[in-house]
Amino acid sequence: MIRAELGESLEAYVVELVTTGRFGSENEVLQAAVALLQQREQALSSFDADLRRRLASADDGQTVPAEEAFASLRRQFADPDAPGSA
Repeated sequence: MIRAELGESLEAYVVELVTTGRFGSENEVLQAAVALLQQREQALSSFDADLRRRLASADDGQTVPAEEAFASLRRQFADPDAPGSA
């Protein structure tokens, strides 16, 4: 079994979450927290792998000219309410 010292402020927050009924027990709070941490770590790992792939592609000369990339971003994130928008 894992036991953890959370420190005063985190422990008080866990107690508050249980007391207000958001969670049924301190264990539930910690399980939810660790599950979120696991999700975040998996997302970071996926991001890192994608970044390494993209950097390797760039190193191999597989790039897009900057103006083409910016034009694509402008189209992708265009404000439909902006003047001159279709």
